[in-house]
Amino acid sequence: KETSCEIRKIKLYENPSWASKIDLKDGRSIFFCSPKSMFEFYYTEDKWSAFGIKSLSDFQDILVTDYKTLKIINAQKAFFVYGSTKTSPAGDDLVVFESKTNAEEYAKNNNGKRVFSFFEVKNSLIRLLNGRI
Repeated sequence: KETSCEIRKIKLYENPSWASKIDLKDGRSIFFCSPKSMFEFYYTEDKWSAFGIKSLSDFQDILVTDYKTLKIINAQKAFFVYGSTKTSPAGDDLVVFESKTNAEEYAKNNNGKRVFSFFEVKNSLIRLLNGRI
């Protein structure tokens, strides 16, 4: 119950369906209250210094929560829905699914605009979700 988001300092247990984390090769974990917050950290290298992170090779696993099943999944194999009617504790966000079919179905039923793979989610999209464009 004490685990908080590194970016927004929100307690993760309050909204577990949005939880994300990055596991480092040195055994430490960095937690986030949403996929957007995780990507914000991922794309902001100056935040890495507090953890001694020098490059992406210091990341061991990037994990997100499947919105439908609440299963913890590999973020790099997940699908992210942009523009849906759902918001996370961090506001406008990306809704995550392990299956592309589930992501497309969710997008269709919840006003989603587009489904992205992990590597298609760019910093510019995260900045847009944060109202910084």
